[in-house]
Amino acid sequence: MVKQLTDHVTFRHGATINSRVVMPPMLTFSGQEGGFASEDTLKYYNARSQAGGMMISEYHYVSETGGPCSVPGFPEQLGIQDDDHLESIRSIAKALKRDGNKAILQIHHGGREAMGRAAKGKEVLAPSGIDFSFLDYPVREMTNEEIEGIIKDFGKATKRAIDAGFDGVEIHGANHYLLQQFFSTISNHRSDHWGGSLEKRMNFPLAVVDEVKRVIAEYAPKDFILGYRISPEEIHGNAIGYTYKESTQLIAEVAKRELDYLSLSILGGYDAKPKGADQSFGQIFKQIVGDDTKVMVVGGVFSEAAAADAVANHTDLIGVGRGTLIDPLFGKKILDGQGDTIVSQISPEQVKKTAWTPGLFEAFTREDSLGLPALPGQESILSLHTGQFGEAATSLPTD
Repeated sequence: MVKQLTDHVTFRHGATINSRVVMPPMLTFSGQEGGFASEDTLKYYNARSQAGGMMISEYHYVSETGGPCSVPGFPEQLGIQDDDHLESIRSIAKALKRDGNKAILQIHHGGREAMGRAAKGKEVLAPSGIDFSFLDYPVREMTNEEIEGIIKDFGKATKRAIDAGFDGVEIHGANHYLLQQFFSTISNHRSDHWGGSLEKRMNFPLAVVDEVKRVIAEYAPKDFILGYRISPEEIHGNAIGYTYKESTQLIAEVAKRELDYLSLSILGGYDAKPKGADQSFGQIFKQIVGDDTKVMVVGGVFSEAAAADAVANHTDLIGVGRGTLIDPLFGKKILDGQGDTIVSQISPEQVKKTAWTPGLFEAFTREDSLGLPALPGQESILSLHTGQFGEAATSLPTD
């Protein structure tokens, strides 16, 4: 039977969503000092409560050392590093769940990418103390005690997500942040329990999954959703952090922890393939995780037709990111049989309907989009740029 966008999908632990369309995590550039949600944050998420059957919040850093990873001069990345942030994430959960759809909190640690932390003159931690040419600040190698503490912080953040009313958490193991840094030979030069062989480079991400699972088992409802996000490969020319053949080995171990879903962060599009492979990334990883774990692919969907092709041929769930930035009602229009009315290009007129935060508006009216993937039609809104947050040259990390 061909999968349809309007299918109800039930995860292995019992939670059900009303479509295969998911809004993946996207930075909103809207946090207040210290990583607290603002009114702009809530306006943005309220507008997207029907973007899909499940909505995933932007990344929240779990440790004081984990962020912010946002561009200096712009509103901060959000955090969940202590109980003071509980009301902040509770307000986001309420906004996303107001129409009965599922809300997931993405949790992460930035490691070397905590550029906002560096801008405040604070020490930035990483798996190894490498002098990265693309960073304008130094990083220090983490101690074993710090690593163990961060693992515990992922568990504490999960407990806060449960208490705040989220339906699940997604562990962020992609986009060059800390879990990926530990798995990558480019950024992990350790020779202890946390690095060296492929198996040892898996130890940190697996320990995080185990801790999050422990907290879920103790405190969460039985149908609480657990997701894991990964960049399938880390290849920059001749510099190879890992290949998809290595990341499938990591995910085979992660899958043994009974994930509800695996999210693949792919810039090349939902049908992208590894070099020399016959199958797409979605098809390859589905074979690894099996039927009980859903696969979500994120990449290059702006229409109902593209979303339908993705779930029919490559994935169980389709993450529509930039598509929901342009049209916040992307998922609702498909459920209502009005997929032909989805707006697939940004324009000055459509900007007024997006509920973008001021930070997103400034990012996408810059020619470089602060390193974010460009939007279709973006050239039509470049003249609207105001420079409100300065013209910082630094861009966000992307895969």
